[in-house]
Amino acid sequence: MSALLDLLMGIFRQQTLGGAALELAALAAPLSLAALVGLLIGWAWRPRWAGVVTVDNAQQMAQLPAAAPPPDRATATAVVSRNEAAAVVPRTVVAHAAAEDEQQQLAVNTGDLLHLWRLVDEKDGGPSWIHMMDRTLPTMRYQAWRRDPPSGPPQYRSSTIFEDASPEVVRDFFWDDEFRMKNSWDDMLLQHETLEECTETGTMVVRWVRKFPFFCSDREYIIGRRIWASGKTFYCVTKGVPRPSVPRQNKPRRVDLYYSSWCIRPVESRKGDGAMSACEVLLFHHEDMGIPWEIAKLGVRQGMWGCVKRIEPGLRAYQVGRTAGEAVSKCAAMAQVTTRFSADELVIAGPGNTEASSSSSGDGAEVGKVTKHWANSIPKVLMVGGAVALACCTFDGGLLTKAVIFGTARRFAGGPGRR
Repeated sequence: MSALLDLLMGIFRQQTLGGAALELAALAAPLSLAALVGLLIGWAWRPRWAGVVTVDNAQQMAQLPAAAPPPDRATATAVVSRNEAAAVVPRTVVAHAAAEDEQQQLAVNTGDLLHLWRLVDEKDGGPSWIHMMDRTLPTMRYQAWRRDPPSGPPQYRSSTIFEDASPEVVRDFFWDDEFRMKNSWDDMLLQHETLEECTETGTMVVRWVRKFPFFCSDREYIIGRRIWASGKTFYCVTKGVPRPSVPRQNKPRRVDLYYSSWCIRPVESRKGDGAMSACEVLLFHHEDMGIPWEIAKLGVRQGMWGCVKRIEPGLRAYQVGRTAGEAVSKCAAMAQVTTRFSADELVIAGPGNTEASSSSSGDGAEVGKVTKHWANSIPKVLMVGGAVALACCTFDGGLLTKAVIFGTARRFAGGPGRR
């Protein structure tokens, strides 16, 4: 900078005006040449969209009509009359479009229904499921699968079949947050409150606080949920939704990526009498709890059956209360406000519908945002420490469980591997 300033001062010290002009020209020549070369290089390396935008703008300018003279009073009146007539005719179409826009603004919309439908029919395009567990009780059978997508946390799929249970009661049971806490079948739920509700569609936004082990802080969830019905089959969507109006706190820690949805439908009883007196619950679940995914997978695998076993006695107690005529809670009453649809229409609209990719329930759009998990950069000592803490509080306390956990910790400490 100082050299350029000295050069300019030397130019202005010239004795004649002509000499100063020659010096300025000599200085401007290389600068002009550099600018020209830069323009040529920039034009040669321009992005493809720049040329497209230029051509489109030129075509739009060419298509603009020439300025017309102002119409006379009679012509203007005729144009206004035609516009008013056109505005009157399609009112039903406008109302239908407005209703669709309002549906899409809800926390859970038809894109989420389509996504769940694809998961149930195994047409979502994800990786294949790996079988994890198969357990049976006298009145319940449970099966579980897991898959690891290229990005995002592990995903779980389970099938639970309850004997002598109706889909309507099972639907209300899973939606009833008050009974969850009263009966304690879900002993992780510490708090719940309803933030928003739509009495026409049954859409709700609720806040949950769930208890985590002692080495983790409790977790907070802002969940949008809604139920669709096709015959006696219910598609129940719950997923994490953003709500900036609810301030974040250090404790409990907010979980943003959360998806847990059910398909509840009648199935044939295993009694062999051909009656559709049993009820199947297909659950699809994944969430980013903020702990390393390998450690989370071990914890889920060891604690899954212990948690599932608590559901069956809770459901039976709920059935007894409903049979005795106990009052239905507000949450259960909202579960009965369902949106009816035809499965055939969904099949027709399914393959070509792009709405699910834009408003999908976390399995594709939201999970895709998680391109690199923070566990990849966490210090190894924290990974080992987390494994030790998890081993100290596993559900069965068996030596085999601790050996698996410490083996996982050694794998993380020894070098990079799969998440």
